[in-house]
Amino acid sequence: MKTCINVLISWDESIKSRYYPQSIKLFNYKKSLSLFSICSLLLFLTFSSCKNSNSIHSGQNDFVQIFNGKNLDGWKGDPNYWRVENGTLVGEVTPETLLDRNSFIIWQGDMPSDFELKVEYRVTKNGNSGINYRSEKVEGVPYALKGYQADLDGANHYTGMNYEERKRTILALPGQKVLLKPVDKNIQTYIQNNRWTESIELGSLGNLDSLKANIKNEDWNKYHLVVKGNRMQHYINGVLMSDVTDEDTINRRFDGLLGVQVHVGPPMKIEYRNFMLRKLN
Repeated sequence: MKTCINVLISWDESIKSRYYPQSIKLFNYKKSLSLFSICSLLLFLTFSSCKNSNSIHSGQNDFVQIFNGKNLDGWKGDPNYWRVENGTLVGEVTPETLLDRNSFIIWQGDMPSDFELKVEYRVTKNGNSGINYRSEKVEGVPYALKGYQADLDGANHYTGMNYEERKRTILALPGQKVLLKPVDKNIQTYIQNNRWTESIELGSLGNLDSLKANIKNEDWNKYHLVVKGNRMQHYINGVLMSDVTDEDTINRRFDGLLGVQVHVGPPMKIEYRNFMLRKLN
């Protein structure tokens, strides 16, 4: 905007000095005034364009940082497993603190129904974690969530898939685009081998080996969630890994909590940094 204003002032002074000399005749004055009006209109449009361009740019970057990198303010989890270290949120399970169930640290802020979330993660080879969203607390079980999960693991067997914690299990494997069908019976009726059976595969998102090759082992990767209405898309390092449209009106959710997980299993470490959240209209 400042650049546009400077251009406007510069052009205005140039035009006035050129078209308003002291000795100018009336005819030339009117002719020059007409030219000046045209130039002014063009400058106004240019100025408006610059202003609008900045506004659009701001709209595309209105992500909010929800983890300060200094402490656990705004987050609630078991301190035996979660800490802040070197600007990162660290979840760690040691031989002395093995879990008998998954444990989450949960963001305490207002979570929009439709949103984008960007976060970087690094997980150890034997690690298993996930980002839960539109989730709810499990009654009587501290630091537990049930709901949609953007899965990730150190071996990259499940990274990018959509898994529903404590509910419908695997909704879409890495590389799948699926539609979840409406159901009218108990959830357990439709689960086989830890997979939800009432879905239609709409297409493939790519060769599984190629998708996995995009993920860095024991290094920083970028997870990006786009969740709007009944559609959920999980990206890793800019590549779409799973795409779910949920038509199951009984079991789907449009709001809930956000949290990240340490998983039952061998000792592991998961690190998260740069949690960026944006509300979608």
